[in-house]
Amino acid sequence: MGRLPDRTESAEMEAIKRMIRHSAMPKTSMSGEIIDKIGEMNMSRTRKHAANNRKVWKRTVVAASAAAILGGGIIGSGFVSPAMAEALKQVPVFGTIFKGTTEEAVKAAMDQGLVKDPNLSVTHDGVTLKLRDLLYDGTRLSFVLDREGVDLENTIAPFTEQEKPEDQLPKGYIKTGGPKIFIDGKEFSNKEATSLGYGDFPPRDNALRAEWQLNDKTAWGNEFELTIRTEVTGVDESFEFKVPMKIADNAVLLKPNATKTYEDFSYTVNELVITPVTTRLVIDSTGKVPRSAEQTGDYIASMMYYDIVDDQGNLLTQNKFGYFHSEPKTEYHVDELYSPFNGTPKSITIKPFTLTVNKNDWSVVGQGKDSNGTYSRGDKTYIKELEVTIPVEK
Repeated sequence: MGRLPDRTESAEMEAIKRMIRHSAMPKTSMSGEIIDKIGEMNMSRTRKHAANNRKVWKRTVVAASAAAILGGGIIGSGFVSPAMAEALKQVPVFGTIFKGTTEEAVKAAMDQGLVKDPNLSVTHDGVTLKLRDLLYDGTRLSFVLDREGVDLENTIAPFTEQEKPEDQLPKGYIKTGGPKIFIDGKEFSNKEATSLGYGDFPPRDNALRAEWQLNDKTAWGNEFELTIRTEVTGVDESFEFKVPMKIADNAVLLKPNATKTYEDFSYTVNELVITPVTTRLVIDSTGKVPRSAEQTGDYIASMMYYDIVDDQGNLLTQNKFGYFHSEPKTEYHVDELYSPFNGTPKSITIKPFTLTVNKNDWSVVGQGKDSNGTYSRGDKTYIKELEVTIPVEK
């Protein structure tokens, strides 16, 4: 991400909008929705593990925060009771987890221990944190902490206050670093996560959501004691929750090692994980992406993206979708989460596609809202020669 020169506030906001659209940083980005929200909402400050340049981070906190809130907020709808599932399908963003999923599938996830509401409460010095909405399916861990006893706009100190000494901050903010987790008493290293994030949880006031997407080397098993620990400004004691975890061994794990090649581009489907609440796709690719007739001159092909459809033609929704302000690289490791299938399909088809990008300003052809108000990530150019169908053996 390039460094922004000094500019007026108005011009800088426009630059931030461009960065949201085209930056490689927010892999959690849903940039169209984020841009619609700029200037309409007080955005929470969400830390992203990948941010390692503090100066750039300061200039892009609005973009990163919104990306994490809107991109990560998709998961939140997975915590509700089956009775709420149908209603939440109608809510933008939060209904995504249930797209193509029946109420029975949500109930099955709860019955199998993948989704639960521990409703545990800890109070110190007038501040109460409640552990709610816990999701763990072997691929990701996510939960919400509700806060009571203080009336602060955010659960985390606003960015403008983060430079202050801690003793000058109001009581009740979740401290920098967010919640820590322990598995059977051993602290979990963030290096074992493909991605992680925490921040305000927009569906509820005074609530924080945290999530870890576990890498393929992480093996917690189906039964362990989960400890969640966090610290709060103005409170000496830490808040700690212990939850016994026991989930059914319900995941369908496929390692097809299926490779497809077309022109100079080749990719291999290394892994597919199917659970009632998550579909995970792991792919490695090499080579230059193919270009269509429209992707010439000022218009180029983006990096390769991958749609997933079941044997009935139902398309899954990718939870996080990134845009990049550069020509695609020749090597990628893709590890992405998608919405769940409605039951276990007989086969899965991977449909690679590119977007068409104007390299002068990195705008994406077709991105934005159509006349019906439906948001599009951009016009997709599918490469039929690269499609691969994988049978599912239960």
